[in-house]
Amino acid sequence: MSENLRFDEQYYRRFYVDASTRVYDQKRHAKLIAGVIGLAEWFGVHLNDVLDVGAGLGWWGQWLRTHRKGVNVVSTEMESEICKRYGHVQADIRTFKLDRTFDLVICQGVLPYLDDQGAAAAIENLASMCDGLLYLEAITKDDMKDAIDPSRTDLRVNLRPAKWYRERLAPHFREVGAGVYAAHRAELPFFALEAPPLPRGSKAKVK
Repeated sequence: MSENLRFDEQYYRRFYVDASTRVYDQKRHAKLIAGVIGLAEWFGVHLNDVLDVGAGLGWWGQWLRTHRKGVNVVSTEMESEICKRYGHVQADIRTFKLDRTFDLVICQGVLPYLDDQGAAAAIENLASMCDGLLYLEAITKDDMKDAIDPSRTDLRVNLRPAKWYRERLAPHFREVGAGVYAAHRAELPFFALEAPPLPRGSKAKVK
């Protein structure tokens, strides 16, 4: 990660607040949150504890506090002023690893800012804290052809092939789709067309 890259008020104003430069607003983002939470509950994940890595303006936490009262949310960010304003823990996912697990871990738009070594370490830390579902959003090299609006997207990132992420996620997670990954140790039940089978020796619960 470049030392000159700041995730400060100016960054969030440009990419999340200003209607002329942002990709979407909080109202549209809420549809994503509702979708992920709905899938988690549909697949039988009981949401008690949620970790939001790189929480930014705190949209996930705000939604959960409104719509899922009682869920405990731990959120992290890099900049001290953003942490103070939105109640995040100041932490770097390359080294941040709590001695506890979460039912849902969110990592939206963080990993592409890290170099290969840092992103790989971050994935290991995310996996160690997830015993339910992971929601992961990361721009890849594969997205540049027709999935990205470069005028509204921060491209100061490391554009890796999607395969790079999948290879490092595979030892820990099953890919459900739409950015949702199920931890192997959660042993969640999926139909064959919902997710690939668990690794040999693991056994999923019956639906």
